[in-house]
Amino acid sequence: MVARKAQSFCRLCMGHCGVRVALDADDRVVSIDADRDDPFTLGYACFKGLQSGAAHNSPDRILHPLKRQADGSFEPIGIEQALDEIAARLQPVLTHHGPAAIGGYKGGGAFFTSSSLMMLNDWLRALGSPKAFSTVTIDQSAKYVTAGRLGVWPAGRDPFHRGEVFLIVGGNPLVSISTVGFDTRNPAKRLKQAQQRGMKLIVIDPRRTETARNADVFLQPRPGEDAILLAGMLRLILENNWHDQDFCARHVTDLDELRKSLQPFTLDHVARRAGVPAQQIVAATELFALQSSRGAATSATGPDMSPHSNLAEHLVELLNVVCGRFIREGEEVPNPGAILPRWPRKAEVIPAQRWWDEGYHSRFGFGLLDGELPTGSLLDEILEPGAERLRALLVHGGNPALAMPDQRRTVEALGSLDLLVCIDHRMTATAELAHYILPPTLQYERSDLPMFIYEALLFPEPFTRYTPAVASPPQGSEVCDDWYYFWGLAQRLNLQLSYWGQPLDMTTPPTTDELLQIAAQHCPLSLEDIAAHPHGLVLSGPAVLVEPGDSAENGGFTTMPEDVARELSAMLAEEDDDAFPYRLAARRERDALNSACKDLPAIKKRLPFNPAYMNPADMAREHIHDDERVVIESRHGALEALARADPDLRSGVVSITHGFGSLPGGRQEGACAGVSTNLLTSSVHDRQAINAMPRLSGIPVSVRKGS
Repeated sequence: MVARKAQSFCRLCMGHCGVRVALDADDRVVSIDADRDDPFTLGYACFKGLQSGAAHNSPDRILHPLKRQADGSFEPIGIEQALDEIAARLQPVLTHHGPAAIGGYKGGGAFFTSSSLMMLNDWLRALGSPKAFSTVTIDQSAKYVTAGRLGVWPAGRDPFHRGEVFLIVGGNPLVSISTVGFDTRNPAKRLKQAQQRGMKLIVIDPRRTETARNADVFLQPRPGEDAILLAGMLRLILENNWHDQDFCARHVTDLDELRKSLQPFTLDHVARRAGVPAQQIVAATELFALQSSRGAATSATGPDMSPHSNLAEHLVELLNVVCGRFIREGEEVPNPGAILPRWPRKAEVIPAQRWWDEGYHSRFGFGLLDGELPTGSLLDEILEPGAERLRALLVHGGNPALAMPDQRRTVEALGSLDLLVCIDHRMTATAELAHYILPPTLQYERSDLPMFIYEALLFPEPFTRYTPAVASPPQGSEVCDDWYYFWGLAQRLNLQLSYWGQPLDMTTPPTTDELLQIAAQHCPLSLEDIAAHPHGLVLSGPAVLVEPGDSAENGGFTTMPEDVARELSAMLAEEDDDAFPYRLAARRERDALNSACKDLPAIKKRLPFNPAYMNPADMAREHIHDDERVVIESRHGALEALARADPDLRSGVVSITHGFGSLPGGRQEGACAGVSTNLLTSSVHDRQAINAMPRLSGIPVSVRKGS
């Protein structure tokens, strides 16, 4: 029975949708509804967000810390005992092998708890370990690489709400609620509003996605050929002088090198290689570069998980550079910062820094990307013998057993650790391998701020909000906010833990709100001031305008550095392998979020497994029917899935949602429970330089009928 309703916001994904939470007399979640009065998300919330209350009340929820027994089973123990034992097992690793033998992996679940967002990184820093890993570097880390090789315009790209055009490569924000630069606050409504004012949408994707159905121009290339298509578009722009010549003259250092490198990418060659009619390529390029003067190009996981991901991302950003699609001198910066500190934006380029060349390098030659090592090198760190071999791993809100490439090698690596600790509320595939599982509170049981580290990308204005804890954990449970586990371990290891640069009292633990106030230390408002606006607020104050700058003095964009030119030439020389005539493309489902949410009853009913989607013509040619088993094989592995027709896919494509499956040989294994696409991927081959990004999409495969 509903005793009261509380206002809050969802923290499953980037959408941060406003919700109303119905609670019973024990402050347990009864149901969740979209907040029709929310000025930020305008009454929208997705199905999985509305079902998230089921996670709070799930009979499968882990409500006490668990310790693995000798027979592989788990038994509950108390929080303090668990922390005592984990610290006791970490100490000899630290003493005999040094801090670099201990690492951490941060997953998507950790990013949406602002009191703990950087706790794993700060705990490792206190320990003296450089072994921080996260899902960021197996997602869209090509964006960091591009910024480091090309340079950065500090004022940012043309914002969505001012653009005449918006170009998306391999993104589906109407489903993912997450594409850089797209307004994802109720994305369907925001897109409709933008198109009603005249904005044109260009989408490049192997599938006619939910977003692509709204496109003014839609290009449907073969998976993994985004870079070749983008190179052809750039060549068209430059050879026809459709670029912003004044901007390039002032802010680009090597335009002639770019022209020269793009010469082989003729329209005929690009059309043939990408599988897109030449006239469509011309139409998209003209709309972006000639018929529009404002509006940005962006990308998502499509190109950034495919082959040549660093190159593809570089070429996406070159569309913005050569067309000058940036906020200019005297124009307003839409979101100069709400929680993060504000700083002057100048109309100049911050030249290519190549941060990964400085500071710590792993024994495999990888530097740091935004303070972390590439997750694509994590398996090597665990399995390869030698000094600094990783022996203990803390996993915070992640599921690397399903997220990492080469699932069998991943499971081997996780199983070989001296100590594996998971902070998670459910028995994930990774948690099944853990020595200890530490259960956190869930989203409506903790106070919070939005995921602010990307606030300028998420929110088109300086918006923030606060939610108190509106629900209580189940009676008799022993769970705590995520941050406490790191504080407790630091205390036991005699470490001085800091959060966002502020040393914490290591005698008395802080409160969650005290940590949120530390995180918001640069906000001009106190936490109490923010909390006084339950629907959130846009910070007031004078507009932040782009100041004059001087790229001539500081250096401009480097459009074609030597390593990018080599990658361009290598891509041009590639040939198809006739043994693998199809390309596998990863995809998202509206009702799932990577490996999360799929165990909730209402979602499991709608999404019981992840089919292998194929174009109907391909299925007819292979004599495959809906719900028949098919064997999909790559150079690195094979899996069996259930086929399903999808007329929105181009021919030659197999599309499977990532994040499904179980441990190989585990209790859920089988096509009817879903399969892991990472049985087809490699952690050694097809790996990018700099960020060790594996090939997780655009994978050459063969398809045949199964048994």
